[in-house]
Amino acid sequence: MSTEAVDAFVRPASTPPIDSTSPSADPKQQQDSLPEPNDVPQEVLAPAHSTPPSRMEKELPPQPPSPSPTPPESSSKDGQEPITPALNDIVIPEPRSPPPQIISTTVSPRQSISSPITVNGRNHAISPSIASIAQSSASRLHPTPGRRSSTFSAQLSIPRSGSSQPLGVSATLILPALNAIVSSKEAKRSPPLREAAQRALDMVHAGEGGDRPREIFEPLRLACETHNETLMVASLDCIAKLISYSFFAESLPPSQSYHSPPASPSASSTSVNHSAPASLADLVTHTITSTYTEHTPDAVALQIVKALLALILSPTILVHHSSLLKAVRTVYNVFLLSTDPSNQMVAQGGLTQMVNHVFARCKVTDPASRNVDSDSESHSRDSLSIHHTPSTSTPNPITPPPLAPTPELSTSASLQTSPETPSLSLAKESPDAEAETEVKADTEQERPAEDLPDQPAADVDGKMEAAEGHLEDDKPPVSTTLAKSEARVSVDEVHESESVAPSSRHITTNDLFVKDAFLVFRALCKLSMKPLNTESERDLKSHAMRSKLLSLHLILTILDTHLPIFLDPYAVIYSATSREAPPFMSTIKQYLCLSLSRNAISTVPQVFDISVEIFWRVLAGMRSKLKKEIEVLLNEIFIPILEMRNSTVKQKLTLFSVLHRLCQDPQALVDIYLNYDCDRNSLENIYERLINIISKIGTTHVNPLQKGVSEPSTSQQNTHKSTRSTNGLAVPPSLTTTALGGPQVAGNTSVAAQGTAEFKLKRQSLECLVAVLRSLVAWGTGPGKGLADSSNGSLAGLDHPSHRQSEDVRLENGAPGDAPFDRLSETARISTPDVQDDPNKFESEKQRKTKLIEGIKRFNFKPKRGLQFLFEAGFIPSKAPQDIAKFLLTTEGLSKAIIGEYLGEGDEDNVACMHAFVDMLDFTDLAFVDALRMFLQSFRLPGEAQKIDRFMLKFAEKFIGDNTSTIFANADTAYVLAYSTIMLNTDAFNPQVKNRMSKLEFIKNNRGINDGQDLPEEFLSDIYDNIYSNEIRMKDEIETHVATPAPGLITVFGRDMQKEAYLLQSVGMANKTEALFKTMMRAQRKGLSKSNDQFFSASHFIHVRPMFEVAWMPFLTGLSGPLQDTDDLEVVDLCLEGFKHAIRLVCFFDLELERNAFVTTLTKFTFLNNLGEMKTKNMEAIKALLDIAVSEGNNLRGSWHEVLTCVSQLEQMQLISSGADVPEARRGSKSSGRRKLPAEELANESRSTHITVAADMVFSLSHYLSGTAIVDFVQALSDVSWEEIQSSGLSDHPRLFSLQKLVDISYYNMTRIRLEWSNMWAILGEHFNKVCCHSNPHVAFFALDALRQLAMRFLAKPELSHYKFQKDFLRPFEYAMIHNSNPDVRDLVLQCLDHMIQRQVADMRSGWRTLFGVLSAASKVLTERIASSAFELVTRLNRDHFPAIVRYGSFADLTVCITDFCKVSKYQKISLLAIAMLRGIIPTMHTTPEINLNSPPSWSHQDGAAAGDDPMIKYWFPILFSFYDIIMNGEDLEVRRLALDSLFSTLKTYGSTFRVDFWDTVCRELLFPIFAVLRSSQDLSRFTTQEDMSVWLSTTMIQALRNLIDLYTYYFDTLDRTFDGLLDLLCVCICQENDTLARIGTSCFQQLLEKNVKKLGVARWERVVTAFVRLFKTTTPHQLFDESLRLEGDGSTIENESSDAQSSALIPAPLSPSHSASTPQAIIGDRRRIFKQIIVKCVLQLLLIETTHDLLRNDEVYRTIPPEQLLRLMGELDHSYQFARDFNGDKDLRTGLWKVGFMKHLPNLLKQESSSAATLINILLRMYRDKRSDHQAAKEQVLNKLVPLGLGVIQDFNALRADTQAKNIIAWTPVVAEVLHGFCTFDDHAFARYLPAIYPLLTEILSRDMASEVREAVRSVFVRVGEAKGLMDRI
Repeated sequence: MSTEAVDAFVRPASTPPIDSTSPSADPKQQQDSLPEPNDVPQEVLAPAHSTPPSRMEKELPPQPPSPSPTPPESSSKDGQEPITPALNDIVIPEPRSPPPQIISTTVSPRQSISSPITVNGRNHAISPSIASIAQSSASRLHPTPGRRSSTFSAQLSIPRSGSSQPLGVSATLILPALNAIVSSKEAKRSPPLREAAQRALDMVHAGEGGDRPREIFEPLRLACETHNETLMVASLDCIAKLISYSFFAESLPPSQSYHSPPASPSASSTSVNHSAPASLADLVTHTITSTYTEHTPDAVALQIVKALLALILSPTILVHHSSLLKAVRTVYNVFLLSTDPSNQMVAQGGLTQMVNHVFARCKVTDPASRNVDSDSESHSRDSLSIHHTPSTSTPNPITPPPLAPTPELSTSASLQTSPETPSLSLAKESPDAEAETEVKADTEQERPAEDLPDQPAADVDGKMEAAEGHLEDDKPPVSTTLAKSEARVSVDEVHESESVAPSSRHITTNDLFVKDAFLVFRALCKLSMKPLNTESERDLKSHAMRSKLLSLHLILTILDTHLPIFLDPYAVIYSATSREAPPFMSTIKQYLCLSLSRNAISTVPQVFDISVEIFWRVLAGMRSKLKKEIEVLLNEIFIPILEMRNSTVKQKLTLFSVLHRLCQDPQALVDIYLNYDCDRNSLENIYERLINIISKIGTTHVNPLQKGVSEPSTSQQNTHKSTRSTNGLAVPPSLTTTALGGPQVAGNTSVAAQGTAEFKLKRQSLECLVAVLRSLVAWGTGPGKGLADSSNGSLAGLDHPSHRQSEDVRLENGAPGDAPFDRLSETARISTPDVQDDPNKFESEKQRKTKLIEGIKRFNFKPKRGLQFLFEAGFIPSKAPQDIAKFLLTTEGLSKAIIGEYLGEGDEDNVACMHAFVDMLDFTDLAFVDALRMFLQSFRLPGEAQKIDRFMLKFAEKFIGDNTSTIFANADTAYVLAYSTIMLNTDAFNPQVKNRMSKLEFIKNNRGINDGQDLPEEFLSDIYDNIYSNEIRMKDEIETHVATPAPGLITVFGRDMQKEAYLLQSVGMANKTEALFKTMMRAQRKGLSKSNDQFFSASHFIHVRPMFEVAWMPFLTGLSGPLQDTDDLEVVDLCLEGFKHAIRLVCFFDLELERNAFVTTLTKFTFLNNLGEMKTKNMEAIKALLDIAVSEGNNLRGSWHEVLTCVSQLEQMQLISSGADVPEARRGSKSSGRRKLPAEELANESRSTHITVAADMVFSLSHYLSGTAIVDFVQALSDVSWEEIQSSGLSDHPRLFSLQKLVDISYYNMTRIRLEWSNMWAILGEHFNKVCCHSNPHVAFFALDALRQLAMRFLAKPELSHYKFQKDFLRPFEYAMIHNSNPDVRDLVLQCLDHMIQRQVADMRSGWRTLFGVLSAASKVLTERIASSAFELVTRLNRDHFPAIVRYGSFADLTVCITDFCKVSKYQKISLLAIAMLRGIIPTMHTTPEINLNSPPSWSHQDGAAAGDDPMIKYWFPILFSFYDIIMNGEDLEVRRLALDSLFSTLKTYGSTFRVDFWDTVCRELLFPIFAVLRSSQDLSRFTTQEDMSVWLSTTMIQALRNLIDLYTYYFDTLDRTFDGLLDLLCVCICQENDTLARIGTSCFQQLLEKNVKKLGVARWERVVTAFVRLFKTTTPHQLFDESLRLEGDGSTIENESSDAQSSALIPAPLSPSHSASTPQAIIGDRRRIFKQIIVKCVLQLLLIETTHDLLRNDEVYRTIPPEQLLRLMGELDHSYQFARDFNGDKDLRTGLWKVGFMKHLPNLLKQESSSAATLINILLRMYRDKRSDHQAAKEQVLNKLVPLGLGVIQDFNALRADTQAKNIIAWTPVVAEVLHGFCTFDDHAFARYLPAIYPLLTEILSRDMASEVREAVRSVFVRVGEAKGLMDRI
């Protein structure tokens, strides 16, 4: 068979399998019917002339179903039909050639194995099991034997595995091969071969070979060893067929089952080892694999691949562990070493199928059956419950491995054996033993990558055993030493805390399958880690390159197809030695991460691309398991590559393709933010850093492209897709030498191509930014709130939320590219967040992390301040040295140098911290150099000798303390040796040291340091070698410690400078990354990082807010930069889409600062303020802004102003472009000269339907805005409208666009609820107020007319009672009437009101109030036509609509309006007509049915509350108050008089109908306030001049007081409740500095008492007397006795002033208290005012005495007043008398007052003294003579007051001198006469009693010149004396 005739079509393993439980999975059904192309993928391509199966073959029983489960991710979903893969999934055609034509021929599963097929014009043979096994492990292919021999046909009966029924195998499959062997020359030469073949032939002919497969296999095995091509092809073909028919399946009893893996027989194992024979499966595997060498013919190699593929894919012959690895290795080597492209293609496809099958047969546990807590990953691991696989027999527990393998391998029960048994193989060590070796190697000494010598890597020989490195060799090559020293972390030691003790666990078949998968995956990872030399990097066809590419592609295929195996916590690897079972992920992650770290820095584009794809699979599907590993890869490799200047644009493009997929995944983005940016253990903010990088790259300046090279379009950029994906099938591309190109030539990229790539990079960065925003919107706005723009693609999630466990791992089917990995889900976030997903917690963690980073920065700058900050922030529990040391030791990011400086300080606290720091290091069982290395790597040793000394002393103490059994005699030895080692390290690696220290010198320097003894030379020699081979340096210096080229070489012409610089950096990156992985693995083995590795899966939408807040500035920069720089509409559309998403987010989360920034930036890009520079992209920005306004209106808030400004400018642009006359902006604008017009195309676009409709929708859809949003919208539109008017207000045609839109939205939103409308109108009304009062009448006219139209519609809306919506709506009319001085505008206001009255008066409710307010304002206008028109409206309303006015509660407003017209001073006619109208309302009010004055109030008002619906308050009070208002404020005297008469006449007329409480209100609110001016000077402010005030006081007020007294007289009993108020009012009126007011007051007081004397009872007299007492006390001038008044002053008198005051205007001035405490300085400064008040008080005292005298002379008054009250009044008169007597008797006081200018003559109070004494004596004598009983009872009291007073008067009279006191004598003469006459009237007893006292005074009087009246009085006394003494008879 020629090589050209052989080819294979390999079905990818990711094809959806057929469910074994479904009817279509029935093998018999599959056998009898051909699969439809649309139902089942094509499995085999065969010619149509294939021989049909015989009847015997049809009767063969079907194959048993495979025990391996069907992977859930491989099944067909959503009812989609599987799609047949194309042939170019395997065969990659030449570039630019059309895809190969596929001859699709469906064949029966039992067609001949060797049947040729035609592909691309060539015949190939294919094993049917290749595709069938990949399709489904449940439905197996049953191959059919070839053409039967015409002479012989037999059937072998083979025992079926696990069954007693024989399985028929046609002898046709065996006989051709045996006949060929027997007839061959090699059989004649080799007796064993001939004998074995003949024996097998005999058995076949006898039909006895079915139960003896080993004897049938023996000649085939021997034939393979002959190296005869024909025999080998025939034998291998026969073996493959027998394998397909399960001929070699063995069934062993459990007692003879061996422990896997078994040993493979050697080439010479012809004899059977009866004690421990190899299993037949291993024997067959070894036979096939050993057949292949480097010189094997292509035909044989093809048969080897077919046989091994059939063996691996066999459902009954199971190959495990080392045998499996040998099979994989052989096919791998066929792919590498074969020169035939067809063989390479077949080998690659076969290898892919084998690897996929190894993983596909592993059972993935159903999440629903795990029965673990899905919310906790740690819980699911700690409480792991192993799922047992059913088997036909009881599985065997783990037992110690036997010394020799058992002979056979069972296919069912015996498969459940220990996977840890070592076996003899070509590798000389089983994979498990190797794993155990790795444990020891890694535990004994973990040698970092930087410690390895830098040796050149040997060339790749193409063999897998060489490429695998230590996979199959005890001693790996130098190039793989790094993997051995760092990556060999035991699969049995990783995640000890997560493993399950398998002491009682039975090993199942699935456990073996999982172990197989681990071994294969580990081998592929190690193959991919093989370094490439320079030649291999340049030649893609080299063995090493193809090996690396294939291994990487296979890894990617595994991750694409079998990701659930990696994530299944029940897929564990069991170890026989450590008795542990770590999860599958824990065992492979070290190899996978190391492979990524080494290949992701490759300069080969193909290697880098596939490495990035692998990383994407890790990130997308395994991020919950590899949290820390992903962090390391991102921070140390991928993000630095993006930031490096030396990395190629192609690399960045590749990374951006992954970033774009990440950005499209909302779950992954939010997870990254939560687990890295919000994790305090991760100092790097990965999400924030990525966004910054993307934004920075997107805004990087790119040089203009060369001529002829255009910027790539979107369609061109999107054509770069991975060729791995065909409808979701993960098939690697062809890696044959033909498919791969020639050698790579570095540096051949043209400048144009470089520029194109840079443009692509910028474009991809922009797409990433937009994708991030799109994902944030999809996640943040939640389900049901996604984007409405379906043109951007649907939002698809990576999985359904129900499949998430505690870590919410996203599992996906299919391959990369456009597969589900690259789609966003409409259900990207579940609607109900997880309980663990607490946004507040993550926000707190983020803040804590920010504080920690700030603290670290402060520490690195100032250690002590930084520690203080960290202590205050709570990161350091206390200031104890242990806490500080722990923080310094465990916190990343701290500068090692600063740590060393701080710990090295000599302060006591620093030394204590240093000791605690060293004590926390564990040097137990460490070598001296290793301990010193650990010590020195924890900080940077300071340079000061004293500090180093302290460090070394403590290190030596700690080392000796941790290692008691050492060769050191004491700590001094360790101290000295540590110093010496540090010096050695410096000497060896310091470039300034020329003469290096030799080993002998080092040994010599350390002699005698061990307590006088020498240390062993071997020990010192090892230290020397260790230091020279591995420098002691800081871990963060690893990346910088790379080999540098020799000087001068870098400038050699033709070298790729960028590549070399990248290599220098990338090596350090890889070394550091691997060192970090090594440290991480060590920590994980020790269980230190379990808590820190917890992965949180996001489910809450609120996380988007902080994510946007930390990255909004990069977003804004990244979007605005390209939008500004480019004119490419595709880029512009992307930028605008990003703006839309960003504004959607800021609006949704109400981020004010961010919202303003984005909206303002977008509005600037509209260029509406610079029409001449506008471009098409600016028009697109306008469209985007309008779309945002329509879609995000509810949340734009303050940004509405910018949006509506642009809409206004857009309308202006439309007007300008249409040629309309648009007013220029005001002076000061930047535009000068002629306005620039936009381009015609843009002008037409601005008037397009799209923009016009969108702009109109902004307003027409405003009624859909929320209640809050419409307020913001109206406020912004009002502001824009005012700006428009202000900018064009001086023009005859001002811009009123926004004002018109305000009217429009008022129409649109008038149907809103009243609450929202009120909030709107509060803004609209205020704006109409301003606009209606604008100086430009055109603006005011437009506003008023618009307001009228709105009012007409608004009034038509019904309004319930007690609401005031109409009132508020019409208020702008009132405002305009008041504040706009333009008569035309005011006249228009009245016209609008008149129009509304005529049309809508029936709908008027609360609007009446505003209507009357407007008319009231019009009454104050000085324009007669305005006032007259308004009065006519009022007259008509009062006449025609009075009932309606009353009905809707505006009666009071009507009266107020009429009152305002009454107060019009300029037009008396209107005022008189108005007061007549007001008086006429009273009778109208009584006849109106709506007014029921007799109805009781609806509620009883108390405590001064409002009267509610009280008809008195509602109707009477407004009328009376109107009169009062006119009295108080009317300017016309006649009008005031009419109002005053009307008020009191109305009260008299209708007062009888008033309730008492209403009378109280009238007195309190209307009557008494008329006289409030007498109490306070504040009420004088209503008078413009003193003359007006004087006129009002002298006319209106005086008449009002008299009318008030008259009213009280009329309704005295009713008004008794307010009698005290009246008395108080009279007292205030009397106590005025103006004596005119005082006299009027006293007159009214006297009139009140005299007219109502009969109505005054005891209580009322008591209140009257109390008022008199208060008056006497108030008017007593006590200041006369104030000594400070007598201090020397200016000497001027106040008589002229007082005389002037008497003739001046009447001004009310209440008297100040008499006893006011003032300082002398104040009194001197205010003396003139005080003197004036003293005089007024003296006058008032006389006035009061006279009033009292006049009152008491009235007999009716005297008889009414009670004696006790009369005595109180007499007491006040006596006090006044005594006060005047004391003043008149103090001559010094009087003289002092005269001197200071009190009066021009000597002051005295003679009149007050004599008047008060006369009145007092008169009243007392009258009381004495009163015969009424109550007066008689008080007779004694009267005498006690009268006698002393009379005696004193006579005595004072006798002391007067006739020459100087003639006035006094005249004044006192009548008083003395009355005293004497009164004494004569005493009764006898009293007369006799007081005669001795008065008689001497009488005799003294006789000595003076007496007036006749005195003489007569004296005579009367002497007569009475004579009568009393009997000297005379009584007359």
